[in-house]
Amino acid sequence: MPLPQFLLLMAAVILAAAATLWVSLANGVPFVALALAALIAAGLVHFSRRDNQQH
Repeated sequence: MPLPQFLLLMAAVILAAAATLWVSLANGVPFVALALAALIAAGLVHFSRRDNQQH
């Protein structure tokens, strides 16, 4: 992947995360709820991978 494309992709991901945080916190969603949702999503992604390794 060319460097400019990679940097543009990284900037887009960071802006999307910032927009998500801004909108959810502006609408009264507690930060703890966002952190818990991110932790649960990371766990689901981790355990749903089919890499045949012991956990």
